[in-house]
Amino acid sequence: MDLVLHAADYYFFTPYVYPATWPEDEPFRQIISLLLVTNLGALVLYFLFATLSYYFIFDHDLKKHPHFLENQVQREIKTTVQSLPWISLPTVALFFAEVRGYSKLYGNIEDSPYGWSGVILSMFSFIFFTDMCIYWIHRFLHHKLIYKRIHKPHHLWKISTPFASHAFHPVDGFMQSIPYHIYPFLFPLHKVTYLILYIFVNVWSISIHDGAYLVPDCLKHVINGSAHHTDHHVYFDYNYGQYFTFWDKIGGSYKSPSSFEGKGPHDYIKKQKEEWSSRQNGHMDEKLLSGDSPKNE
Repeated sequence: MDLVLHAADYYFFTPYVYPATWPEDEPFRQIISLLLVTNLGALVLYFLFATLSYYFIFDHDLKKHPHFLENQVQREIKTTVQSLPWISLPTVALFFAEVRGYSKLYGNIEDSPYGWSGVILSMFSFIFFTDMCIYWIHRFLHHKLIYKRIHKPHHLWKISTPFASHAFHPVDGFMQSIPYHIYPFLFPLHKVTYLILYIFVNVWSISIHDGAYLVPDCLKHVINGSAHHTDHHVYFDYNYGQYFTFWDKIGGSYKSPSSFEGKGPHDYIKKQKEEWSSRQNGHMDEKLLSGDSPKNE
């Protein structure tokens, strides 16, 4: 995060916001700057990618599903915008620790224990580590003593849109983000790689809420995609994973997505359309049999 903070200082904060006498490395200034950058960055990522997904990937026919709530998109956005500032408070504390040098983030490839291979391996280990942690955190949030207070607000959206991706209770949102933030305190990670992964996990969260089942057939029981996460929202106690189905299968919470069996939300909408079309055709046939011309209706 110090790369982002340095860029913000260089191009904006130092020349236009803070007095020249206030050093860039002063702790209180860094905390204020991190709060601004974190909140603005989260909103930009959310609105940019969720909007693109909503208009170009999300199937708007899903809005006709009986589980789709009135004014749902507006409510998803409102919940997100209200929660992000609160989520940012503990997040900034961790970013501040990174900026002050307490993490294992490094800026030069030469500082990697294994060179470029270490950078590449760290990307995979980050994905697998966070997938494991989020599975158990997510499952913990479904415990009966916690679910109603913390995680239930996210499950209001049974048929979710991309805008539901960050629509959490603040405690819920931060708890599920913890693995991303603690990884660089436990393992070496290149700073640019960390930023790329940070963007990736936000985009991934949006993608599993878009209702578009784009995972290749050969990987559909390995990758925890939108089809799996849709069933999680509908049936609650299945498919807690973030990227893969591995931990769900170990933990006994894996469910083959209903959409793969022709019983998903899209199939429901398709069936409703077919029934409506059949009724319309039947109505027209009755008119024709009774001698009425459809042109006279």
